[in-house]
Amino acid sequence: MTVIYGINPVLEALRAGRARRLRVGSRRDRRLNDVVTLAARLGVAIDHVDRAVLDRAARGGGHQGVVADIETPPEYALADLVSRAPGPTLIVVLDGIEDPQNAGAVLRTADAAGATGLVRQSRHAAALDGVVAKASAGALAHLPIATVVNVARAVEELKASGVWTVGLAAEAPERYDQVDLTLPTALVVGAEGTGLRRLVRERCDRLVAIPMLGAVESLNASVATGVVLYEAARQRGFPGWRPGGPLGPQGRVAS
Repeated sequence: MTVIYGINPVLEALRAGRARRLRVGSRRDRRLNDVVTLAARLGVAIDHVDRAVLDRAARGGGHQGVVADIETPPEYALADLVSRAPGPTLIVVLDGIEDPQNAGAVLRTADAAGATGLVRQSRHAAALDGVVAKASAGALAHLPIATVVNVARAVEELKASGVWTVGLAAEAPERYDQVDLTLPTALVVGAEGTGLRRLVRERCDRLVAIPMLGAVESLNASVATGVVLYEAARQRGFPGWRPGGPLGPQGRVAS
């Protein structure tokens, strides 16, 4: 089991069928009542506890009155991420991103932009815990994740599966919007400051940059990933989107 906390992460875990037990505080608002009502309808056990219990379970971090025990996210292989795509593959590969806020924000954007899944390394990567779940606004419960031992080898495996690998690099001579992202694509993103490691960079089919027009030299990893993912979604015609639909103005808005 994994412990997650916060209204949106718990709500999405319930919707995904992965929550097994909730701990809920005494102070309620409409959103928390909605979570409790859904849990009761799904037959998920609910414990009513003091705030101190929630603080300990969430290690003091923004539980919003609810903590959940959920099943650990299922393990996926790289081949699963490629084969399950309803259209051209769109995968995010994280190379050495250890900050949980950044990792969670990437998950949130990848889910919103319609990515097929995410690849992370088993070492030197943010743990898939409550902090990442909260930062992802619940996307951790939905986006398939493959954990690999070696990112460079994973890039080679994706290429062998017919996936075009595009690395983000500040010094790349080509802009991100100058490549065809309608093809099956894996976007490879490195950590802030260090960027892609040499072996990973060398194995990418292409390297692209996001033009920086101001005084700062780079965007953080999650923002940069979002820029390129939405360019891919734009080039692909925003598949599945319709006004008022899941990605339209009446869709879910996570805070």
